[in-house]
Amino acid sequence: MSLELQPNFNEAGKRYYRDFSPGDDFYQLLIDMHRDLSDEQSALVNAKLVLLLSNHIGDIAVLREAMALAREGV
Repeated sequence: MSLELQPNFNEAGKRYYRDFSPGDDFYQLLIDMHRDLSDEQSALVNAKLVLLLSNHIGDIAVLREAMALAREGV
């Protein structure tokens, strides 16, 4: 498995009429997840989400590549 760097958002059974719509849906979910949380709560939710998605991916090489790319330029 390699790290997917192109937009890859979709929802099973949902038809999209614009290429960017699935990404917009994800961004809205992310914003909604943080709504009404303190900075500390938002950081905790982000940490939980990273761990849940990392476990779902499971491939250490992909996770290593993602971490390196995320850290670039920071």
